[in-house]
Formats: sequence, structure tokens, C-alpha cells
Amino acid sequence: MIEVDEVAVIAGDVTLLAPISTMVQRGEVLIVRGRNGTGKSTLLRVLAGARKPSSGTVRIGGAGAVERDRGFRRRVAAMIGLPPMASDLTVFDHVLLVATTWTDDQAAAAELARGVLSELGLDALHGRFPHELSSGQMQLFGLALVLARPFEVLILDEPEQRLDPEHVESVIRVLRARRDGGATLVVATHSPLLADRLADHTLRLDAA
Repeated sequence: MIEVDEVAVIAGDVTLLAPISTMVQRGEVLIVRGRNGTGKSTLLRVLAGARKPSSGTVRIGGAGAVERDRGFRRRVAAMIGLPPMASDLTVFDHVLLVATTWTDDQAAAAELARGVLSELGLDALHGRFPHELSSGQMQLFGLALVLARPFEVLILDEPEQRLDPEHVESVIRVLRARRDGGATLVVATHSPLLADRLADHTLRLDAA
């Protein structure tokens, strides 16, 4: 599903990502580990089509990583930092908006939005606005926005940020469910627990 061949990213005289090659099969989870500054987020941006590599190639589902291509966007969902949010839309409004963008079935979109929020333990927050959320709730809300749309590949940058151990366990369950449903995941993380519980393969950028 994902083929990365000698991908590197250089900005001026600075190497943001040293040359990397890896492959991930459909339904597998690749965990990306490494110290801050070793290129984890840069690699994820390349995979998500948000940054062009300086050298090397990326293919996802047999095609290039082009963010503006609708087929690519339907295939690949990513959370690299929190997504933009509107101050006058509630938590449920946001998730419903994302779900509705990808289907003409309003009832199905509403059911999906409710289901994703429930999975992440956010049932009681439907009517809150983003500024009323705690940092941990905001992290889960951002993840809900990504999960409320179709994808074959899910790319996540440190989804455990700002979460206590109980909520990290919830995120692990949710991501396992997506993997078991056939999705391919690439997750950058500092959490040994998340890495141990999810990884089919681990890419260590410290050693690259």
C-alpha cells in the first residue's frame, strides 16, 4: 500500500529528513520512532502529500502522493497537528461537517459523527465549542475529525499527545479497530505503550 524509496527532504543546508526507504502492506501498522528533530513529522507530511521530497519517490496505493488530487485525499487521511476549527461550531457540528463532505447521505453522516465521538468517549461534549475543551479533549476531538471521513491510509503524528494513560488506551482500541477493518496506518509516536500494542513494523529514524 505504501512504498517509500530513498525519500529525503532538504531545506537549504539543513537535512530535515535523511534518505528513508520502507514499505507497508495493506492492513499493517508502521510505527515511526525517533528523537525530536529526526524527521518524523517531515516524513508524515511527505506521505500525506503536504510536502514534496527533495529526492526519492513515494507511492500510496500505486499512485503518487498529491494532496490536491481528490482520489488521493479520499484514500489518505492525516492528522499532523490539530486541524483548523471554527469558534462558532460545536464539537458535533465540526464532526458532522467532515462526515457530510464525503457523502450525500445525511442520516449516514450523522450516524458516523455520533459513532466516532462515542468511540473516543466524547458523547458528553457534542454541544461544546472548541474553546471549551481541555487540551486532552481537544486532542481526541482532532482525532474524531480525521476518523469521520473515508480513508484507506491513516497518518497520525503523536496521537497520544496531551492524553492520560486511560485515553491512550482508548486511542489504541480505536486505531486497532481501523487496522482490523483493513486500513493501513503510519503513526509517529513517543509512547512505548502505543508502539508496542500497535506496531507490525517500526521505523527508527535515530538509526537512519
